Amino acid sequence: MGRLTVLALRIVFALVLAGSLFVQAVMVPSLAADLDALRPEYVHLRLPLILFPVLFILAIQVAAVSVWKLVTMVQRGTVFSDAAFRYVDVVIGAVAAASALTFGLGVVLAPGEAVAPGVVLLVGGAGVLVAGIALIVLVLRLLLAQAVARDADARHLQAELDEVV
Repeated sequence: MGRLTVLALRIVFALVLAGSLFVQAVMVPSLAADLDALRPEYVHLRLPLILFPVLFILAIQVAAVSVWKLVTMVQRGTVFSDAAFRYVDVVIGAVAAASALTFGLGVVLAPGEAVAPGVVLLVGGAGVLVAGIALIVLVLRLLLAQAVARDADARHLQAELDEVV
């Protein structure tokens, strides 16, 4: 991976982390203050509507840090090792957690008339989309496993060839 690509990825992830910290520090408290004015029949939605963005953003932050670590491993040429699986597994877990949170939000919003049924359907669709991302990363993990195995085979064959020569 080229230096420019690594730099671009690091800039993007730094912006994601900085933006997510801003949202957690400024926007979520503002949302909480706005939710104080909820009508009495919707007060039960206050806590889920505050927790969802905090936990969802936390999942994004965990995934971003893990991908940052993977980019560092790619830059160093150590990504084809067993250590990379830990970070990929963390990304899969974070994305799966974000999907579960999204479905949970849909479940919380579904009963009653707090939001239109179409909004609940959109939240469910977003949950499916995020779950799809987790599955894509899982497929990429399987490809990484094949690459690690091939790399180990190549090293073994190179060692045998070096003995013969």
